[in-house]
Amino acid sequence: MAAPANDNPITRLIFHCDVNSAFLSWEATYRLHHLGETVDLREIPAIVGGNQASRHGIVLASSIPAKRCGVKTAMPVVEARRLCPELTVVAPHYGLYVECSNALLAILHDVCPLVEQYSIDEAFCDMTGVAAAMEDPVGFANALRERIYRELGFTVNIGVSVNKLLAKMASDFKKPNLVHTLWPDEIAAKMWPLPVRDLFFIGRATERHLKNMGIHTIGEVARTPEPLLRGALKQHGTTVWNFANGIDPSPVIDTPPPNKGYGNSTTINHDVTDAAEAKQVLLRLCDTVATRLRADRVQAGVVAVGIRTYDLRYYSHQAVLDTPTNITSELHVHVCKLFDAAWDGTPIRSLGVHTSRVSDDAPTRQLSMFDTTDYEKLGRMDRTIDAIRKRFGDSSVTRASLIPRPEASDNTPFDD
Repeated sequence: MAAPANDNPITRLIFHCDVNSAFLSWEATYRLHHLGETVDLREIPAIVGGNQASRHGIVLASSIPAKRCGVKTAMPVVEARRLCPELTVVAPHYGLYVECSNALLAILHDVCPLVEQYSIDEAFCDMTGVAAAMEDPVGFANALRERIYRELGFTVNIGVSVNKLLAKMASDFKKPNLVHTLWPDEIAAKMWPLPVRDLFFIGRATERHLKNMGIHTIGEVARTPEPLLRGALKQHGTTVWNFANGIDPSPVIDTPPPNKGYGNSTTINHDVTDAAEAKQVLLRLCDTVATRLRADRVQAGVVAVGIRTYDLRYYSHQAVLDTPTNITSELHVHVCKLFDAAWDGTPIRSLGVHTSRVSDDAPTRQLSMFDTTDYEKLGRMDRTIDAIRKRFGDSSVTRASLIPRPEASDNTPFDD
């Protein structure tokens, strides 16, 4: 189909490009074309999975044969092996994935004046500016899909419509290596019969809430009075109703918006039961987060600590800072106070540090007459460390408290 069936002129044309099983496709392509392997991971039961030894053992991407066995993304690798004993498991290589993602974006930028990277394996293309030169938008999308496969060796789905929401929904239709349209006059036939969980922005909690209201399909959401959804789901109800009716005015933005928050987390390779050891982990996380804040010349006004226990329970604690900061040691002090207030002594599986309420880095700060800390000196020290690491690598400078003791060298609490 070249255009909406009602032959109305296209005032806006959006493509959504989504790599099929991205991590697995990129692994398969690299192994076939660069390592000379003869078995295509995409054609056998295979997954890209985390390192079980370091307890990151979850499925990151799976082949279609693996999916037929019931293997799903985010499933523990041990469960995936139980469902599919002949499963091939390969470790992730994130540097490779970034290179593949950049190569994809380069092709998209070559054919489109406005490209928004939505994730490492997804992008929106605003083709409105070149739509007038297209006799057949779907034919153009198919040519783009074929070019990506020809030049890069992996497949994509491309959704074609008049806004980002409908283009993304279209790209999620039958896979792999296909182009789908979802024009406004196709919504009732193609989108409304789908279950509510397939609607973009619907999570498990919202799905459960809608089902409790007797709403099971996207069409039923669309036909529900918007005030009723807003009353049940607050502002999210309006968003859900708009999306179910194909309404999405959001623009394609080629420049990512400023970061609203900075965070980092890690899964520890053994259960932590000692507060001092946990605070070492938190120091390493604070160091990473504060380095990113300083690199972007911003400060955080809210800090939070997240704790996941050995039985996978998760809870967090946050605080508003009197003075925004990007100083590692100051951030760590606040995080440790939050940790002491939150932790109930249950063995810890993973820890996280998160910040928000980000503001531009202020040249001066409000001092308290009772606080004698030399923040200017701490800031200079952090910036010096940043400069050394930038020149000689992240491991060139390490805080003494983070260097494992010789007797503990085989039991480090950190994940590399």
